[in-house]
Amino acid sequence: MPFDPTTASVSRSPSGIGRRSLLRGAAGACGALALGALPAPSRAASGPTPETVLRIADYKALDGLALEASGQLPTPFRSQFAEFGSGNLIVEAINAGSIDVGSSSEIPPAFGIAAGARLSIIAVVKDDVNWQLVLVPPDSPIRSVADLKGKRVGYVRATTTQYYLAKMLGEVGLRFTDIQPVALTPAEGQAAFEQGALDAWAIYGYSVPFAIRKGARVLVTSNGYLSGNYLYLASPDALAEPGKAAAIGEYFLRLRRAFAWRAANLERWAQVHSAAIGVSAEIDLEILRKNSRQRDLAPITDADVASAQNVADTFHQLGVLPRRIDIAPAFDRRFNDILSRPLS
Repeated sequence: MPFDPTTASVSRSPSGIGRRSLLRGAAGACGALALGALPAPSRAASGPTPETVLRIADYKALDGLALEASGQLPTPFRSQFAEFGSGNLIVEAINAGSIDVGSSSEIPPAFGIAAGARLSIIAVVKDDVNWQLVLVPPDSPIRSVADLKGKRVGYVRATTTQYYLAKMLGEVGLRFTDIQPVALTPAEGQAAFEQGALDAWAIYGYSVPFAIRKGARVLVTSNGYLSGNYLYLASPDALAEPGKAAAIGEYFLRLRRAFAWRAANLERWAQVHSAAIGVSAEIDLEILRKNSRQRDLAPITDADVASAQNVADTFHQLGVLPRRIDIAPAFDRRFNDILSRPLS
């Protein structure tokens, strides 16, 4: 994810979160772990009640903001959002029992499972891939992926950028060791790229339009290399509590409505979203209109399981994932019916 919050905060409200001010705090692992002291609802609960607490991991100005902007908040249970800067921190918080549900790319769950984390994959977010790509300087002689051989290529380690870069190289008969890979954070990558210290840069999100406006050229996008899948994860303990499981189902219904509203109201969403992340509405709307697809929530399919397995296998082959894992047992399809229903 392209956002890097650095301060910790947890949003709380006795009747669910309904104001954007409660979504603005930024949380890292410490903020997430602070949720561990929250009281858990009784296992005897048969459905979400006003006393049911669902602890939700979110990213800056993402799902929580979409729920609010679309009128899907407050919820009939106690929604408590904590903002995170990366999927790996969400996996850690779920494993620690500090968070009940949250999303990530296909990569963090693979690393979590390899390390013995307890988590379940319960839904799939379908999202854009056009804004994950490889950039080169405007005057660069590089015209194809094959031209990257021997070149200094920036990327973010153990993220989608490393995955699609490896796939692109493999397609033209190159290995990761055939380039000079430079692992950097997005901020470090931007500085290195602008200073001419990189020949190419595999990057995602809002770094892309800013770089393009400064003259960067798109070498290739990840369309056709990335699945566009992002996984909704849950704590097995939360799934074992009937009240929390029912709350997750209701949360998913509301998310689907929020995503449908967002897709139908791009200009309004761009205004709300751009104000929350501090970019111009013009840039935000440009990205939204050029997305390969609008964000949506979908039931789990066999193809989704195969995609996640391919990602895990690729990182194992790269020597980044310490052992090969079987990711299929982590998938839990209990919410497929809710995720397949026509929206009302």
